[in-house]
Amino acid sequence: MTILFDLDGVLLDTEPQYSAFWAQVGRELFPDVPDFAKRVKGNTLRHIFDTWFANDEQAQDDMRRRLGEHETQMTYPYLPGAERLLAELGAASCRTAIVTSSSLPKMAFVLREHPELPSLVDRIFTAEDAARSKPAPDCFLNAAGWYGEAPERCVVVEDSENGLLAAHNAGMRVLGLLTTTPCEVVEQYSDRTAKDLSEVSLDTFKQFFT
Repeated sequence: MTILFDLDGVLLDTEPQYSAFWAQVGRELFPDVPDFAKRVKGNTLRHIFDTWFANDEQAQDDMRRRLGEHETQMTYPYLPGAERLLAELGAASCRTAIVTSSSLPKMAFVLREHPELPSLVDRIFTAEDAARSKPAPDCFLNAAGWYGEAPERCVVVEDSENGLLAAHNAGMRVLGLLTTTPCEVVEQYSDRTAKDLSEVSLDTFKQFFT
């Protein structure tokens, strides 16, 4: 069994800060797309650029600068149960990884606040490790391949619709968290759900395979 965790909205309570940023971008640049922040949630920055700012290098540079400035001012607190669960799984010698659409520069900000995070998982996979963004399954399949694990022996912990779709498309078991996305959406793509990681333990993951 291999357990793959998304980062924002699963381990870290950062989604409201990103939603505010992208909602502002939507109001400024895409006023006819009222759910712009929802549409880009869980996507890599490269995918956002290709979809919304294609062939506009100046706009991409501006977005990259604005997002970088925003991330320097963000906080990266753990969501309830996150640090405790990672420690519990590590003590049980479970195979765990973080699989995020975040870039390496963003992860530098996260690790500045949480230098302990790399010691709590086997590896952190970032946007740079996958050819395609969620909801494509590439990021999760890449992580499974690194372990030599069959997809059906992996459990993905996700919160966003794009992330849940990616896990579903990868043929993996899915634990959906109700931290940022409506219950009816999460349940559609999940084998099990939980309010947040405070409701999750090692036994939760064992139950996927019993």
